[in-house]
Amino acid sequence: MTAPRTLVVRLDSAGDVLLAGPAVRAVAAGSSTTAMLCGPLGAPAAALLPGVDDVLVHDAPWVGLEPRQVSRRECAALIDAVAARRFDRALILVSYHQSPLPAALLLRLAGVPWIAADSEDYPGALLDLRHRRLPGRHEAEAALDLAHACGFDLPPGDGGALRVGEPPDTTALTGPEPYVVLHPGAAVPARAWSPARAARAADALHRAGHRVVVTGGPAEKALTARVAARHGLDLGGATADLAALAGVLARARVVVTGNSGPAHLAAAVGTPVVCLFAPVVPAERWRPHKVPHVLLGDQNAPCALSRARVCPVEGHPCLDGVSDAEVLAAVSALLGRTSPAPAAVPPEGVHGAERGATV
Repeated sequence: MTAPRTLVVRLDSAGDVLLAGPAVRAVAAGSSTTAMLCGPLGAPAAALLPGVDDVLVHDAPWVGLEPRQVSRRECAALIDAVAARRFDRALILVSYHQSPLPAALLLRLAGVPWIAADSEDYPGALLDLRHRRLPGRHEAEAALDLAHACGFDLPPGDGGALRVGEPPDTTALTGPEPYVVLHPGAAVPARAWSPARAARAADALHRAGHRVVVTGGPAEKALTARVAARHGLDLGGATADLAALAGVLARARVVVTGNSGPAHLAAAVGTPVVCLFAPVVPAERWRPHKVPHVLLGDQNAPCALSRARVCPVEGHPCLDGVSDAEVLAAVSALLGRTSPAPAAVPPEGVHGAERGATV
């Protein structure tokens, strides 16, 4: 039997696409051609994934922080692009709170004969395989579960970690000396330190003897300049290309960042992560995958599981309440120097935290 031409759909951010990587490799191992359909934010990550032969881009109006209006012309263009490639199968990957059915409808109109997805909603004739994810499953594992249910398995020796292609040599950007990356920004503000708190952390890392490299996109230059100040190398805007950021993260000793795309990119290049994890989404689903990491942040804060984009609690205590001592202990633990320090007594108004969770 001829191996199928398969389309994998993941329409969210770069981090979400990176988490789909193990499932994509499983699909690629059993397909003659593997393409990804991504949103504009996820497409650069798809281009880095092993096993991807082609990337289609659609700015879906049911996805994203600022979704576009529905366009008949753009939907028709997507249907034509998918139809022209004559896919035999499609897997639609979504987060646990999303529906795959809008994408499934467009793929049906494009003539894709067999479509699979996780779906809590009744799919009617839109899905050939309606899969149910296991409760609390990590997003990367849930995607791989769907691939397995479709008959796709990882090749022998592939343990299912995140992975990207060989990143470029970015020594010209960072210099040759060892360094720790601090990535202070996030697309969702609730998932990052406040700028002032990030600046204090950079200072603490510097005083502890670490060379600090501060990364961020072109829109974050003011933030990275403030955080780097006199104590770090400011690479704000210098790694706008995702491959370049992968190179910087790959050569770091440790990456300190929020629950964001750079955390998953660091995992994909095998660099340990100190993850400042705001509990607005569950850590069991979104924590760094199959890489040494420490979660810092109050997982029982009032904002827990709210999916808030801006912190609803004054002072952002779930993350800004993390002490410098905890950050330094986490970095040291990942460098193999010591074990994480026991949880300090939280400041007034900050609830008990998962402050030394090393994996």
